[in-house]
Amino acid sequence: MNSRQRRGIILLLLSVLCAAGAAAGVLVVVDDAASKVGPEVTAYRLRDDVPAYRTLDEGAFERIAMPRRWLPPTAVTDLAAVRGKIAVTPLRKGSLLQSDMIVDRPALAPGQQEIAIMIDAATGVAGKITPGARVNIYATFDGRNAAPAGKDGKEQNTPPVSKVIVSGAQVLEVGRLTPLDRQDRRAGSGAGGGGGGVRQAGEAVPITFALDTRDAQRVAYAESFATHVRLALVAPGGDTGVSGSDRTYTLDGDK
Repeated sequence: MNSRQRRGIILLLLSVLCAAGAAAGVLVVVDDAASKVGPEVTAYRLRDDVPAYRTLDEGAFERIAMPRRWLPPTAVTDLAAVRGKIAVTPLRKGSLLQSDMIVDRPALAPGQQEIAIMIDAATGVAGKITPGARVNIYATFDGRNAAPAGKDGKEQNTPPVSKVIVSGAQVLEVGRLTPLDRQDRRAGSGAGGGGGGVRQAGEAVPITFALDTRDAQRVAYAESFATHVRLALVAPGGDTGVSGSDRTYTLDGDK
């Protein structure tokens, strides 16, 4: 073996040793990174913004993988956890879904039923009524229709009246703001009169309540025949009861 061949063998051995050293270095770096990162687990991220108190849908989230050691302890790793839940705060697109962002949807008590009505956004909601809230429901009636016609067939001269039809109603769900083409009963023959009122455009929000049968009937009647239905938010922990003398109001009686 001549000197040129010996130099070639030496260079080849050096190349092999360098390659082995480089591979060992890469393995050490990878092993160190793996030891710091750890195994990956499933988590979920929001695809779009979700308003507060909106019922959650599994399609609103996308599945991602994250290192377990970087995952917050409150992170949701199973989408079954969102079933029957609502967002407790506004959720932003790209946020990691966590259990403290969601709460149980208010449930019906025995003997209750769900009833939903459209509430004028300008006069009855103002964005402050949320699921779980307690409200008093007011209805105002046009005086010409506050009482049936007399025996002579003529309309009785009754004043306009405001009534508390339900006190302490529990709100189950607040829907989306919806354009509403409604009839203004004040411009026609009044609620239940069958006359032609003026069509007016506006916005309303569907509100779902948990009520017993009697209160559900009151709400359904008011939505059909009242000039306006309004909600009054009751302070948390406050007394929702309304005394009998305060349940009906007329301007003539305010003396």
